[in-house]
Amino acid sequence: MQNIENILDTLHLEDLNNEAHPSIFDDNENYNMFIIRLPIIGENLDSKSFGFILTDQKSYYYDKEKKEFKEFDNEFTSVYKMVDKAVDRVLRSFTKFQDMVSDLEEDLYANNTDKDFLNSWLEIKLQILRVERILARTTNIMDEFIGFYKDNEEFPINKYIDIHEHLDRIMRSALLQLSKLDYLYSFYNAKSNDKMNKMIYVLTIISAIFLPLNLVVGFFGMNTSGLPLSAGNNGTYYAITIMLTLALSATLIFQIWRKKVDK
Repeated sequence: MQNIENILDTLHLEDLNNEAHPSIFDDNENYNMFIIRLPIIGENLDSKSFGFILTDQKSYYYDKEKKEFKEFDNEFTSVYKMVDKAVDRVLRSFTKFQDMVSDLEEDLYANNTDKDFLNSWLEIKLQILRVERILARTTNIMDEFIGFYKDNEEFPINKYIDIHEHLDRIMRSALLQLSKLDYLYSFYNAKSNDKMNKMIYVLTIISAIFLPLNLVVGFFGMNTSGLPLSAGNNGTYYAITIMLTLALSATLIFQIWRKKVDK
């Protein structure tokens, strides 16, 4: 154990101690350093880096809590088992985001959205984006790791390819969920725009009806002499009749115009 600590570069030891160190594969003369970073999906999204040192005969896992190396009696198998177990946990836990997107989709289609829709949408998208960014780098590093050791007879390449496939599957699922979220946002905007158009349409109808009435009221409200209907006893009745006639005429004209536009 003392030997691996003696030959290890101090900068590499700092990298191994970093909980959020990005995935990396570093080829060195006496050893190779392999750090794989994975998302931890629970109540809150987090990430964790797993650091390994590989020599010609053995491999070592660095325990960040105990600040010490755990020695494996083989070069590749124990590393595979540990990484595979962690990747499987990510694969199972990612269904949380799939369910969240599905629930958001159902609420939107059922018109059950509230004022927090955009906040929920943004929060889900940011978390999935973080997962996708982490896995994109991790998948590339795993590909580099496999390419480096593929000619080694003791390297269980099929097992590591299986890990690579699982990582790629999670990343593709993340991209699919992001695509769904973009579609939901577009659909939500379309519904919002439709509501706004309906409101503008109602305001237009009201304006079209009351504009002639405002003209009549303004005309008869002038403080001048000789206004029509001001001398008789039934002036108010006639004025109301004129306004109602104009309102009904405006409504009829508007409906005829709307039918022509709809055709």
